[in-house]
Amino acid sequence: MGVDTGGTFTDVVGADGTVVKVPSTPDDPGRAVRAGVGALAGADAGADDGRPAVLAHGTTVATNALLERRGARVALVTNRGLGDVIEIGRQDRPSLYDPFADRPDPVVARADRHEVAGRLAADGSEIEPIDPDESAALDLAGVEAVAVCLLHADLDPVHERAVGSALRGRGLDVTCSHEVSPEFREYERTVTTAVNAYLRPPCRTYLRGLDAVADDVLVMTSAGGLVPLDRAADTPAALLLSGPAGGVAAAAAVAAACGFPDAVTFDMGGTSTDVCLVRDGRPEPAAERAVAGLPVRLAALDVHTIGAGGGSIAALDPGGALTVGPRSAGAVPGPACYGLGGTEPTVTDADLAAGRLPPDTVLPGLGPVDLAAAEAALARAGVTADGVIAVVEAAMEEAVRAVTVARGVDPRSLALVAFGGAGPLHGCALADALGMPTVIVPPRAGVLSAVGMLCGERQHHVVRSRPTPTDHRGLDAERADLAAIAEAALADDPAVSGADPGVEVTTALDCRYAGQAHELRVPDVAAFAAEHRLRNGYDRLDAPIEVVAVRAVARRPAPLTIEDLPPVARVGAVGPAVIPEADCTVHVPAGWRADPGPLGALVLNRVSR
Repeated sequence: MGVDTGGTFTDVVGADGTVVKVPSTPDDPGRAVRAGVGALAGADAGADDGRPAVLAHGTTVATNALLERRGARVALVTNRGLGDVIEIGRQDRPSLYDPFADRPDPVVARADRHEVAGRLAADGSEIEPIDPDESAALDLAGVEAVAVCLLHADLDPVHERAVGSALRGRGLDVTCSHEVSPEFREYERTVTTAVNAYLRPPCRTYLRGLDAVADDVLVMTSAGGLVPLDRAADTPAALLLSGPAGGVAAAAAVAAACGFPDAVTFDMGGTSTDVCLVRDGRPEPAAERAVAGLPVRLAALDVHTIGAGGGSIAALDPGGALTVGPRSAGAVPGPACYGLGGTEPTVTDADLAAGRLPPDTVLPGLGPVDLAAAEAALARAGVTADGVIAVVEAAMEEAVRAVTVARGVDPRSLALVAFGGAGPLHGCALADALGMPTVIVPPRAGVLSAVGMLCGERQHHVVRSRPTPTDHRGLDAERADLAAIAEAALADDPAVSGADPGVEVTTALDCRYAGQAHELRVPDVAAFAAEHRLRNGYDRLDAPIEVVAVRAVARRPAPLTIEDLPPVARVGAVGPAVIPEADCTVHVPAGWRADPGPLGALVLNRVSR
């Protein structure tokens, strides 16, 4: 089974294609997971006493714990003079022209930052020896987890290993930076290590509580691959985009099957909208993501998220302007039309009042929608359905531009893959605004993230910083070495029954021109100039190229693919039309036509005029 925990619904999809949606339980996310799995297992004749053999899970526990600051009390151990790096950060401000915008508070209080003697030089030589006994004697009373981040540990972790070993000898839960994010840039590496330590206690408790739900539990990472439960529990900072990553991976597969290897995935759920660029059938990767204003330097898909979903609340600001989101009605009380006590108007209420959502819609687990309640909520707030839709679609248009136009990619050459509970209601309007020729609505679009979990590949990522960026000698040997490490790590994972034992390994380089402070990921040095020209509009053919990191990712195909799921019967239509489905509703506006496509997808194109 594949399970995706969203802000409004928890979706469960079985290997036989059956689907269950249950309301999420934010106070205890595991309760909704158990309820959904139990409900689906009851309808699955192949389940043994309601316990699936494999549960592939996308979770929001790590994200919510960081956003709501519900992590553990963490101590930071670092070199003398570096204790405040985690707070000083970089010179850029959160909002350039807003003097009142504050940086997010670090996850480690100043009183819990400890500086120890010992230092390595950038070339790996020892300037001052480390004394593990000093770390073993630190006053860490009341601390639940410890983050260790020492200078240049990305190049040589010898000092970090000594300190980590001394602290673990005291029975402490320790995260060392070289184990989580062995990359240069002290601020980002320190924050990532501290965030992982901060999230580990609550996430470990939650994830290990899923042991009783299935024989084998796999967890989706931000990079769009599945990892074993224990690895996910040890590195929860890698789970911050767990749910959206599953949907992106599945959407990319459907788009490629429909003949569009280049696309933008558009996932609009109840709380947020996530978009991601797909090129040559692969979602764009990112070496770093900011979550809750904090940089997390771990492998991830380059998903751009905004606070605009079906549950986003519409209101007039003090100046009388209409705003939509980021505040959300969530699962409880939800939009006014849910009939669960919500009184503020949301995007879902606007869709219903505008006729995009049929008035006889029955929401899974909730019952029929209430059109009168939606219209009353909009009237009380002094807003119109068309106005709410226009504002939220403008925000989503900007999100798509951020992953296309801002990166030198013309959206007019791409398909838009619309999914999530609300995505197919707004896909054609976005495509019209951006000049995109085709909208693809995947089969089981409303639960596609759960499908992505079910059909997710196993992955293992490895990265290594390079001490001599301008010296390319030995680069091929480094790539081969890292590829072997990644392949061996994945080969050691217990294989899911029926999985293809073969492992595919790819490598990439983080490159930049000498003097630059940002990198681009490319397959090899020869490809850097063209990628730089695409992203930035120019290249510098005479400037030396620095290779600051080498990456490798090993992938093992899933035992089940989207093609293996039973086909979904789809009905075409010429707009204006509304196509209600079990897990979503597809809006086909005037000037568009929907036709059944490969894998049971709906392919929408403009009608010739």
